[in-house]
Amino acid sequence: MIGAMIIAVDGSAASGKGTLSKRLADHFNLAYLDTGSLFRALALQLLNAGTVIDDIDENQPIEESTRLDVGLCNAPEIRTDRVASLASKVAILPEVRTNLLTLQRNFANDPPHGNGAVLDGRDIGSVVVPETPIKFFIDAKLEVRAERRFKELLHAGQSVMFRNVLADMRERDQRDRTRSVAPLRAADGAKIIDTSTMDAEKVFAVALDHVKHIVGT
Repeated sequence: MIGAMIIAVDGSAASGKGTLSKRLADHFNLAYLDTGSLFRALALQLLNAGTVIDDIDENQPIEESTRLDVGLCNAPEIRTDRVASLASKVAILPEVRTNLLTLQRNFANDPPHGNGAVLDGRDIGSVVVPETPIKFFIDAKLEVRAERRFKELLHAGQSVMFRNVLADMRERDQRDRTRSVAPLRAADGAKIIDTSTMDAEKVFAVALDHVKHIVGT
């Protein structure tokens, strides 16, 4: 799709990147892909196969990633903290990332519908589609993000404690930011938005202004 709009949205967990990405996709009539859901789907597939989170044979997630059931991306179970924890661990494996990279690039360059695509994740602007001029990096203070995730989990009916959510998110941040392959960072030229004190409407307004500045409309 020559001339199609591709928007890359990277950021930390519970920073608001998913909410922003969906709104941008709706506004510009773009296909949307939560790339993190691919790793979560893989994690769920592994758990369904009997994988123990603290005792992973690295060959198993690598092999399972070659036959990922993409339909699991829509399973409500992928939003549990247990799945998120395993997803963060398998995402550091270079072979897993390579296997899922092709899928992401194909979606961006040949989206299933709309005038282009919005992809959100951890390395969209730096690795998946570094050529796109429209890049965002969404972040917020750790405590703010942990509080958001805590409320999400409670609303979903899960029994959790804030200190555990905070500790898990701190550990996940450490893995994401220090992994040797595609670490979480702002891509060159990305618009950085700190959502710590911003609501979704304000974040969307800032992002929309940036997109319009880039595309000249």
